[in-house]
Amino acid sequence: MHEILGVADEASVHRRWFHDDYFDLFVWQTDAGELVQFQLCYGMDSSEQALVWHKQEGFFVDGDKAAAASKGDPLVSRFDAAARALPEEIRAAMTARVHEFAEKTVATTARRKRFRRASWQRS
Repeated sequence: MHEILGVADEASVHRRWFHDDYFDLFVWQTDAGELVQFQLCYGMDSSEQALVWHKQEGFFVDGDKAAAASKGDPLVSRFDAAARALPEEIRAAMTARVHEFAEKTVATTARRKRFRRASWQRS
């Protein structure tokens, strides 16, 4: 994954965007580098899905709930391979969260049937 530069920050957090052929990863970090939120987007166009995590709210899935809820090893192993190119602090935090999601035994809430990017998340 490589970083897309020039993403505008929010008032209290820094936003970062990483991209490769399969994933778009959007992360929100504090000044100290703590991960407070992420959206891991995957799939294409109308089948795009996102694994979303927020420090206070936990995990959500956006997009096709059946596909996202399966969580399967292909997503985890594909992310693990792509994450090698991320900065160490983001790679460590993201890998922990993605594996935590994959190991969950409680169903994850689906917020929307279709994932919609914010205007700043469009290329």
